Amino acid sequence: GYTLKPLDIVLIRTGRDAFYNAPDYIFKGCGVSVEATRRLYEKGVRVMGIDAWGWDAPLNLQAAEALKAQQPGILWAAHQVDLPYAQIERLVNLESLPPFGFKVACFPLKIKGGSAGPARVVAILPE
Repeated sequence: GYTLKPLDIVLIRTGRDAFYNAPDYIFKGCGVSVEATRRLYEKGVRVMGIDAWGWDAPLNLQAAEALKAQQPGILWAAHQVDLPYAQIERLVNLESLPPFGFKVACFPLKIKGGSAGPARVVAILPE
């Protein structure tokens, strides 16, 4: 096992990157809940990544839940936790990494006035 430490980076492997070119890629998969996002933040995690299309559940699933519940705050809920942390989405090859013990470097493309953009994300493995 492993115990999270403050400033650890958490990368969640769902396996959805294997379906990146599939026509239904954005409609299937899972996301991270508001509760899990807050819990990671409470543990001191400030950078969180996932190999799925986004941090939240697929939009079609969010929309169905929003229509059913008829209450605000369901769409993009984990994005809107209003906590200062960074999300990295659409990661690939997480299955080739060990469960822990490596460093992560992220090189985002700067976009003036943007709140998101593409990035090169690199794992640095110990020798």
